[in-house]
Amino acid sequence: MTDGKEFDSSITRRFAFAIALTSVTFLAELIGGLWTNSLALLADAAHVFTDLFALLLSLMAIRLANLPATDRRTYGWHRAEILAALVNGAVLIIICMGILHEAWSRLLDPQAVKSKEMFIIAIVGLTMNLIVASRLHSHAHDDLNVRSAFLHVVGDAIASVGVIVGGVIMFFTGWYIVDALISVAIVVIILVGALRILREALHILLEGVPSRIDVQELVARMRAVEGVNDIHHLHVWSICSHITALSAHVDVEPEYRLRQGEIVGEIERMLEHDFHIVQSTLQVECSRCLTGPVIQQLRHRERKSTLCSHGHGGHSH
Repeated sequence: MTDGKEFDSSITRRFAFAIALTSVTFLAELIGGLWTNSLALLADAAHVFTDLFALLLSLMAIRLANLPATDRRTYGWHRAEILAALVNGAVLIIICMGILHEAWSRLLDPQAVKSKEMFIIAIVGLTMNLIVASRLHSHAHDDLNVRSAFLHVVGDAIASVGVIVGGVIMFFTGWYIVDALISVAIVVIILVGALRILREALHILLEGVPSRIDVQELVARMRAVEGVNDIHHLHVWSICSHITALSAHVDVEPEYRLRQGEIVGEIERMLEHDFHIVQSTLQVECSRCLTGPVIQQLRHRERKSTLCSHGHGGHSH
């Protein structure tokens, strides 16, 4: 069984290989799209760009996870991943708007496309995508990061199949309007992904509760731990897409005051195992142990002045 460092090293090598091949695919489809005058190929190049960025983000997340926290950045650099995703989503939307504008022009006035060359380039792109997918597949079940990148690549492989079909249709029929229609379909796929990226990034930056966590269920599970009277002041948020944090006050029963450490340990194990919350800060208290009221009332009090003698008179400060 490999340790964490060997596992990260294995994934890093696979990501580096995937990034190299995906970069070649992106450049081939970008240059090929301009050469063949195929908007569908250019749209697919934009889709490959989303995959390339996803792979780079995944690799960056692994690298950032190994950087130590400092007294200036106590969470380390994990949030850089979210900022990059936010920029990526915004850029993709701008690219999609440009492709849709060009597609509308070509729907009104279809332009000739070098369909045979387009077909060959799309075949190369599909082959590259399948190779990348095969390299990522073995770790796709072990790591959420890898699974996300794997699904991105599979999605681009499907888009490449659409471009190939379009090339065949245009080669035999000369219906060049198909090129614009395929590009619109690919742009819709990209837009859905870009909007999802923006929504998730903004949700994390606004300290939102991760969508996979039901707060009511979480609180119920914490309250069910033996010795816990109640849970309050609960906060759940994401540091980045793969690290979830929690803070809460845990009110314990009076007879369990001497077992506070055991209660906290049990809650932390449950949070990590069942909810994948690896950063938890729990403050233990015992409201029933207090002799006074649980809620302390605040009251104004008279402020005492300090007298200083200067010469013959005194001045109050």
